[in-house]
Amino acid sequence: MAGINTGKVITGGLLAGLVFNVLDYISNTVIFGADLRANFTRLGLDPAAMENPMGIATWVSIDFLFGIVAVWTYAAIRPRFGAGAKTAAYAGGVLWLAVSLVIFGFAQAGVFPMGLFLKYSLVALVTNVVGAIAGAWAYKEA
Repeated sequence: MAGINTGKVITGGLLAGLVFNVLDYISNTVIFGADLRANFTRLGLDPAAMENPMGIATWVSIDFLFGIVAVWTYAAIRPRFGAGAKTAAYAGGVLWLAVSLVIFGFAQAGVFPMGLFLKYSLVALVTNVVGAIAGAWAYKEA
C-alpha cells in the first residue's frame, strides 16, 4: 500500500477549495445573503462585517484549508473504500457531519435560528460532497 501523496493532497485540496469558495459565495450571497444579514442584525452585529476584505480573506483561506483536509481525508480512507467519487463523497460527508454537529450546538444555543441551520446544512452537504469529489479527481497515489 502506497503512502499519501502530499503533493497531490495539496493540489487536489486547492481544487476542492476553489469549488468550496465558488459554491460558498453563491450560497452566502445569493441563497442565504438576506438570512445571514438578518441574523447578524438579530445578534447585534454589523452585517457589513461579512463583506469587509479581512473577513472575506479569512473565509477564502478557510475554504482552501478545508479543501486540503477534504482531500487528505479522501486519501486516508481510499485504501479501505477504493478510489472514486463514492469515496470522495464519504470524505466530504464526514467533514460535513463534523462541522454540522458543532453548528447544531450553536443553533441550539440561539446563535442561528434552527430553520436557517437546517437549510444551510443541506446546502453545505452538497457543497462538501461536490468539492470533495472535485479535489479527489486530482488526487493520485504516490
